[in-house]
Amino acid sequence: MRGYFGIGAERINKTMNMGSLFRTAHAFGANFMFTVNATYTRREGRRSDTSDATSHVPFYSFPTINNMVLPQGCLLIGIELIDDSIDLPSFRHPRQAAYILGPERGQLSSEVIDQCAYIIKIPTKFCINVGLAGAVVMYDRMRSLGNFARKPVTTGGEPENLPEHFYGDSSKKKEMDEYLDVPPNDEHYGS
Repeated sequence: MRGYFGIGAERINKTMNMGSLFRTAHAFGANFMFTVNATYTRREGRRSDTSDATSHVPFYSFPTINNMVLPQGCLLIGIELIDDSIDLPSFRHPRQAAYILGPERGQLSSEVIDQCAYIIKIPTKFCINVGLAGAVVMYDRMRSLGNFARKPVTTGGEPENLPEHFYGDSSKKKEMDEYLDVPPNDEHYGS
């Protein structure tokens, strides 16, 4: 899969929820995990994080959003069920992203929302568990940026075969990106 991502949450106080989110992030190949102004201990988190994700994936605990440091070019994406959010099925994931969820029984703070490049929402009738919401977003990211065969046109049909990997000039790379529906990036092609 192209790019990298991290995932975390703000003001979480239920360690089991964070442990579940981190275990799922580890399974989906997250490159880093984080909390902002949260109550989380690895010892308690291991009760639900049975993969011990924080021993395998870098973990950062930021006291406030102002202390948060992201890699250059990494966009902060809020996940929140608010009116101005972009529906997840209509959102094009950036190649470098850090996703942040809000707390249980609350929403992302205005300070965090102000730092986000985008706010997305899972189009549900009401909020779902932090771990589940993170899993849905990570699956959508993997599905849209991963290298998978296209779905068949008919139910139960055979998926299309992936084309062979191209080596060589940029026109071949553009053909592959168009097939995979990857957004254009002039730097990628040396233009």
